[in-house]
Amino acid sequence: MNLKQLEAFLWVARLGSFSKTAERLFTTQPAISSRIANLEDELRTELFTRDAGEVRLTAAGRDLIGLAEDTLANVQAMRERAGVPAEVSGVLRLGVSETIVQTWLSDLLAELRDTYPALDIEISVDVTANLRNFLVEHTIDIAFLLGPVSEYTVTNTPLSDYPLIWAVRPKAGETSAKQMSLDQMRQFPILTFPQNTRPYFEINEAIRARTGEAPRLFPSTSLSAILRMAERGVGIACIPRVFAANALADGRLIEIENDWHPTPLNYTASYIADPSRPIIQRIAEMAHAIAAT
Repeated sequence: MNLKQLEAFLWVARLGSFSKTAERLFTTQPAISSRIANLEDELRTELFTRDAGEVRLTAAGRDLIGLAEDTLANVQAMRERAGVPAEVSGVLRLGVSETIVQTWLSDLLAELRDTYPALDIEISVDVTANLRNFLVEHTIDIAFLLGPVSEYTVTNTPLSDYPLIWAVRPKAGETSAKQMSLDQMRQFPILTFPQNTRPYFEINEAIRARTGEAPRLFPSTSLSAILRMAERGVGIACIPRVFAANALADGRLIEIENDWHPTPLNYTASYIADPSRPIIQRIAEMAHAIAAT
């Protein structure tokens, strides 16, 4: 029995696929099949059932999976206790919401480059709904998204909160914030987040409830596009204050004061714990520290 066999055992159990496990561990499907077969021979039990391409844990496999996780975690703990530097290399697949990209992601990447120079990072920027799916499907290793993710396998570390504001291109002579009711704002296009996000849902529901009319919502997956459209007078933007700070400071936009705002954006670093890769939890902790500054 060796660590590679246990690692293959864990990933086949998680992914339900020998081919996906081979891709995840940067090897071939025959290599994964061989590791599992050798482990089953040594344990004298079948760990998986294989039926029409579907791979599932047997009763014995379910009974042993926790021991395999503990073994890998204990090996890593022994290395750390002995002072053996963790060899952090390979590829980390990171999923990120655009708000994080536009704020502190570059600071995190710089710290990761200095701390783990051998680690290659692949970044996917997408909306939270897609990032959740990618995470659960193990397509990415860790996600910075609107959380928390409610799946029982997912660990969520709180990151940052971003209040949302209303902002609009000023008319001639306007230099400071102005008051507008939701009914007045409904006369303009509302530039905001995509349809499958909480801000879009909350804005739509609030304006309908208060005015009895449906708003004209212009959703976009790009905060940069929302900001540019607002600066050009297309409509009223609902965006994080931190993202609009420069445009507000130099007068390209002014803030609209209103007695209602969508819930602030709450972000988490969400990941599925992997005893063989403690680096993922460390990155979540690093992100938490950087987001708090």
